[in-house]
Amino acid sequence: MRQTTGTRKSRGEKIVKDIKRATRKHYSSQETIRIVLDGLRSEDSIAELCRREGISQGV
Repeated sequence: MRQTTGTRKSRGEKIVKDIKRATRKHYSSQETIRIVLDGLRSEDSIAELCRREGISQGV
C-alpha cells in the first residue's frame, strides 16, 4: 500500500491555480500610486475605494 504525504497537488488544482494567476489584474506603477493617493486623501473609505478598484482590503 502506498501512502501520500498530502503535499502533492492534483493536476486539476494546479490548472486552477495557473488560471487564477494568469487572470489576476496587474497594476502599473501609475495606477498603484493613484490608488494609494486616493486612499490617503480619505475622500472615500478604504472599503469603498477597494470595492471601486476591485481589490481586496488586505492588499
